Amino acid sequence: MTELSNLARQAMMQPQEAMLETGKRKNSLVIGLPKELSFQENRIALTPLSVALLVENGHQIMLESGAGNGANFLDHHYSEQGAIIVHERERIYTCDIIIKIGAPSLEEIAMMKTGQVLFSSQQPSLLGFEHLQAMMKKKITALSYEYLRDEDNILTVVRAMSEIVGATSILVAAEYLSNIFNGKGLMLGGVTGVPPTEIVIIGAGTVGEYATRTALALGAQVKVFDNSLYRLRRLQNNLGNKVFTSVIQPIVLQKAVLSCDVVIGAMRATNGRSPCIITEETVSRMKPNSVLIDVSIDQGGCFETSHITNHADPIFRKYDVIHYCVPNIASRVARTATYALTNIFTPILLDIGEQGGLLNVIWNKPGVRNAVYLYQGQLTNKDIAHKFNLTPKDLELLIVSHR
Repeated sequence: MTELSNLARQAMMQPQEAMLETGKRKNSLVIGLPKELSFQENRIALTPLSVALLVENGHQIMLESGAGNGANFLDHHYSEQGAIIVHERERIYTCDIIIKIGAPSLEEIAMMKTGQVLFSSQQPSLLGFEHLQAMMKKKITALSYEYLRDEDNILTVVRAMSEIVGATSILVAAEYLSNIFNGKGLMLGGVTGVPPTEIVIIGAGTVGEYATRTALALGAQVKVFDNSLYRLRRLQNNLGNKVFTSVIQPIVLQKAVLSCDVVIGAMRATNGRSPCIITEETVSRMKPNSVLIDVSIDQGGCFETSHITNHADPIFRKYDVIHYCVPNIASRVARTATYALTNIFTPILLDIGEQGGLLNVIWNKPGVRNAVYLYQGQLTNKDIAHKFNLTPKDLELLIVSHR
C-alpha cells in the first residue's frame, strides 16, 4: 500500500499539461464619471442600473458626488449599485476611462493623466486649438459622440438626441402658444370645430421627422420643407402619412411661414454653419405671438433674427415673435436623454472589458473606430485636422503598429 502511495505521489510531481486560456483576456476597467462643468448640462452618461451591470462584470465605477443630480439620479442611487462616490474631482481623473457628456475644459484636461481614454462630445467647430494641444501632449485617446456609429452605420448618439430634440421642440411650442407664457392662447392640436394649429418644419432629417410625428399625434397641421427630395420621401415613408412636403422654394416657404403659428428650424450642416433660411424681413411680417424654435442655433441658426438663449432665460421677442433658441434642448429632459445615452455607452464599455481593452474594440468595430479623433495623442480626425491645417494620421496604421 505504501509503495502504491509513493508511486501516486511521484506521478503527481511529474510535469502536467498546462490549461491555456481560450478566447480574449478580460480586463477590469476603472471608469470615472465626473460632474459636468458645461453650462446647464444636466445629463450624465450612465444610469445607476448600468453601473450595476458594469460592477457585476468586474469593473469599478467612480462617481463625483452630485454628478447625476441634474437627471435626478442621486449619489445613493449609484452607491447602492456599487459605485464609489468621491468628493475630490482630481481623484476621478485617476481612472483609466473618463466618460462624460460635455467637451473637456482646459481645467479638466489639466487633471487628466497621461494615456487616459476620454469619451465625450466634441464638435470640430467648437474645439479650441489650445484644448487639442493639451490633450495631444498628454497622449490622450479621445472619442467623440458626434462621430460614433452603430452597426447600421447610423450616427447613433446624434440620432438619439435628435429624436428627443424633435419631439421636445413641439412640446416647447405648445407651452409658448399658451396664455401662461403670453402666447396666442392656442391649444396645439385644436378641438372639434376649431381649425388645428399650423406648424412649419424646416428640415426633414431626424429632428424634423420626430417633430412631425409629435405634431401630428397632437392634431396639428404640419408642412415640412427641405432641399432634399430623398429626405422628404423618406419622411413620408417612415410616417406612413401623406404630410405636406415641399422643396425650399422661397415664395412657397414664405407664404407658409407668414400664415402659420409655429416655425421649427431644423436644418443641419454636415460641417460648419447651418444655412440661414428665414430672413429678418420675413420674421417682421409674421403674425404677432407666433413661435420660432431654432433647433440649429448651435450651428448658427436657421433664422436671421436668432441668437443663443439658455434654459434659465429661454426666449426673447423680436417683431412681437417669440424666439426660442436654446442650443441644448435635450438637457430639458435630462433623465430621458440619460436613458438613451446609457443604452449606447454601456455595451461599448462592456466590450472594452470583454475584448481586453479599447484597442481591440477599435479594431473590431468600425463604428467605434470612426469616433476616435485622438489616438494616444495622435490626431486622426480629418475634419479637426482640416480646421487647424494639420495632417491627420491614419488610425488603422496606428492600430496595426500597436497590435
